[in-house]
Amino acid sequence: MTSHNPILSPVVQPEDVGELSIRPKRLREFIGQPKLKENIQISLEAARQRKECLDHVLLCGPPGLGKTTLSHILANEMEAPIRVTSGPAIERPGDLAAILTNQEKNGILFVDEIHRLPRTVEEILYPAMEDFQLDLIVGKGPSARTLRLPVERFTLVGATTRAGLLSSPLRERFGIVHYLEFYSAEDLYQIIVRAAKILAIQIEHGGAMEIAGRARGTPRIANRLLRRIRDYAQVKADSVITEKVASKALQLMGIDSLGLDDFDRRFLGIIIEKHDGGPVGIETLSAAMSEERDTIEDVYEPYLVQIGLLNRTPRGRIATRSAFQHLGLTSKMHNADLFGNGKV
Repeated sequence: MTSHNPILSPVVQPEDVGELSIRPKRLREFIGQPKLKENIQISLEAARQRKECLDHVLLCGPPGLGKTTLSHILANEMEAPIRVTSGPAIERPGDLAAILTNQEKNGILFVDEIHRLPRTVEEILYPAMEDFQLDLIVGKGPSARTLRLPVERFTLVGATTRAGLLSSPLRERFGIVHYLEFYSAEDLYQIIVRAAKILAIQIEHGGAMEIAGRARGTPRIANRLLRRIRDYAQVKADSVITEKVASKALQLMGIDSLGLDDFDRRFLGIIIEKHDGGPVGIETLSAAMSEERDTIEDVYEPYLVQIGLLNRTPRGRIATRSAFQHLGLTSKMHNADLFGNGKV
């Protein structure tokens, strides 16, 4: 296959693609989120000048926007060891105590899905974050006593997809709070080109732009689509991802021009076809889709709301006029005129 468009990635294959990570290691390599990067750079530089550990950091945003990547970048920039865990994995206060007592000085503790920490564990975390002390109760009944253990100074980096579920006492103990936004197509284009170079995927400008436009503003999805389209190009198109090849591959995967997949179209279709465009409760939609409510709220709805196809209201979910038009259901647009454009 020949093309007049330049290929943006090298033809040479790396020695072991499986061992390569496309995650950026340093803040300068991180693409997008310019305001967040500027603020983080200032915080890092100030901490380095004072020769202190970084203040506790809370990263909020939908899945796939780079919260885990940023936590490792913070560790690399501070030249600090990082220990990784998640909220559901810390079931008892003793679990947290074991982690913190083994934490290295000025190290980073990354807790993913921190909003799912049990409340009893949170209570132990408060003095550890503020005073670097663990207050533990030893024994039961009349013989119980309080034991205070010092821990090394550390930085807690928490990541959450649902900041609203964090308790106020925990949220207020984070000195640095950042919200990650969906990425522009231009930023995703740069991310795709960078990943293609690392993975030695041959891609043209048009192919990269086609993927970027359908990646739902999410780097994780962009990289996943790049890998799948690489497979298609390898089998069907001499391993070169052109705009035409990318379009055909995405069509085969059921991903339309807005990045919606079969689940998204079915989700909107249920609201429109079975409930006249809404409003319809999330529990009803969860049962109809045979999907967990949390998955719908965290993974699918944020993007649909972002691009104006869905409205969340106190009365339930409502498909907007744009959703009717995108699905070609203009004949049923009466409820969209009433509810779907923010007039509830």
